[in-house]
Amino acid sequence: MRILIADDERDLNAVITRRLSMEKYTVDSCYDGEEALDYLRFAEYDAIVLDIMMPKKNGLEVLRQLRSSGDMTPVILLTAKDAISDRVEGLNTGADDYLIKPFSFDELIARLRAVTRRSCGIVTNVLTAGDLVMNLNTHTVTRGGKEISLSSKEFSILEYLVRNKGNVLSREKIEEHIWNYDYEGGSNVIDVYISYLRKKIDGDFETKLIHTIRGVGYIIKE
Repeated sequence: MRILIADDERDLNAVITRRLSMEKYTVDSCYDGEEALDYLRFAEYDAIVLDIMMPKKNGLEVLRQLRSSGDMTPVILLTAKDAISDRVEGLNTGADDYLIKPFSFDELIARLRAVTRRSCGIVTNVLTAGDLVMNLNTHTVTRGGKEISLSSKEFSILEYLVRNKGNVLSREKIEEHIWNYDYEGGSNVIDVYISYLRKKIDGDFETKLIHTIRGVGYIIKE
């Protein structure tokens, strides 16, 4: 999944970005509200971690503009304020959740998983497609009870496909959700990774889960 971190505390921003990357998230980071809006104009994100106290535009202004445009991407607000009125204002503005600084990184991960589950209509951190099981807590994948070893990018692509099972995803949409702005890759990178996944996920099984819709993209069907 692709996450945007907007926080002007550069050390904290760097720590969050690094830790989320270790958890197999794709991360873009920025340091003020106007920059955050620029990122949001040109990419789709699965969730946004948004500090309230930022220069140029604060987090609440960014959130208001986001929601007024119809963008319902899940947002977790970060705030150093612990007054109930501040939290209520954030939630009433359209935030999905909030964390008070300083916070536990494990709690941030748990809340990210919760808001992204809700946005997809999923109630657990275990995703399934037929006899394929993905555990997002342990980053393990099994099919028919057999454990399958995946690279970080393979896991991320498969997670995105399974979260959207039954829906056709274009190569461009997959690439946008799996790589950040720093990525400079080849035009066929998605095809290459889908080929890797097919060998690992479908190769030993009669029923195939990953399908190509010619000229459109890829879909997982149970």
